[in-house]
Amino acid sequence: MDENLYSQNLKNNRSTKLKIVHFSWEYPPAIWGGLGTFATEITKKQVKLGNEVTVFAINNENKLKISDNLDGVKVYRPKIPNISSSFFLFSNNDVKSWGSNFNLFSDVIGYNLLSASKLTGSFEYKNGKKYDIMDCHDWLGIFGGMIAKKELDIPLVFHVHSTEEGRSCGGGSSTIKNIEYEGSQVADCIITVSYAMKEELIKFGFPKSKIRVCWNGIDPDKYDPKKISESEIKELRNKYKINDDEHLIFFIGRLVTVKGVINLVKSMPSIIEEFPKTKLIILGIGDLEQEIISLINNLNLDNNIILRNEFVSEEERIIHYAAADSVVLPSLYEPFGIVCTEAMSMEKPVVVGARDTNGMREQIIIEGEDKCGIHINPNDPDDICWGIKEILKSKDKAKKMGIAARKRAIEQFSWDIVNKKTLGIYNEFIK
Repeated sequence: MDENLYSQNLKNNRSTKLKIVHFSWEYPPAIWGGLGTFATEITKKQVKLGNEVTVFAINNENKLKISDNLDGVKVYRPKIPNISSSFFLFSNNDVKSWGSNFNLFSDVIGYNLLSASKLTGSFEYKNGKKYDIMDCHDWLGIFGGMIAKKELDIPLVFHVHSTEEGRSCGGGSSTIKNIEYEGSQVADCIITVSYAMKEELIKFGFPKSKIRVCWNGIDPDKYDPKKISESEIKELRNKYKINDDEHLIFFIGRLVTVKGVINLVKSMPSIIEEFPKTKLIILGIGDLEQEIISLINNLNLDNNIILRNEFVSEEERIIHYAAADSVVLPSLYEPFGIVCTEAMSMEKPVVVGARDTNGMREQIIIEGEDKCGIHINPNDPDDICWGIKEILKSKDKAKKMGIAARKRAIEQFSWDIVNKKTLGIYNEFIK
């Protein structure tokens, strides 16, 4: 965006209050990943600036309140009937091949249809409550946005946090890819989370003129190492039987191929050979659990790798960052990577995958006074090993990198900065 236009849009934000509607599959208390974190933080900040915000979200297992208000955000979670058996009758072969995941697809369709129906036929809308803009997140929400745009004639933002092609490492569902492509054609604006993602979207035929880049963010007051006590750190390290003189490497993420955790485990024997007092904690859930356990056993790494295959609270996650000496995130595909920003804000040096579509390489500076981590090839265990050893070689340099990482997180990735830029983009497309 032209800097003068962007500055003018920020000025407009101070005086013009917007009525914004989000279609976000994830929203508290149903959060599983970065999409939910983004939607939660950005909507709270939008309300804080005086905007009126409504979110349509998933009603997880139909156990949540249909209508809610969270921190000033109006939340609607339509109760979704089980339409899978009926929907199966007219689905294409691609979707039918999903097996047990077919229910997910039918739930997504039901959520979008019911949310769009609620929005376009709502009592509030009939009484003159016209929204200024819709922000629909990923393929999970763009379908409803396309329906509502046609009915309401308001600008539609397609907020792309990842693509089906990238998530599946080159495979995936052709139906989802078609939904993503059609969303890019119908939307007035496409916001994506990194310049790496922008290049990917252009390659897939998304209109270049519509694409705007806005990084995700972090709350540096919440992710603050000074707010975690030494006793909390010691208690966590004791829990995992990690001594004070041992270096703790921390990986957090889904246990799936795209996160690179298998190659990280493969890199550990060479690391331990040179730095025997090193331990790795792997924290996350996913389909690769048994494969990781087998690999750890085969490589005789039982004493050096702790696998914790469960979801933990944000509070406990923050303590894990604080207790770690370094964080390693060797993702093969990572549109942005909020966990990287979290680690940076917690003053940790970060080793990140930096090949192909990977927004973490935009976060981590690798040279000069602002150096805050290391870029590695996530496809190569030897290169992951090299990157981790670069951190292990000098505690003083690692500490300096951590300090630079927090400084960069505060200056570039706070939610206030992200929200103001997002609102600036909205204003560019509002009629």
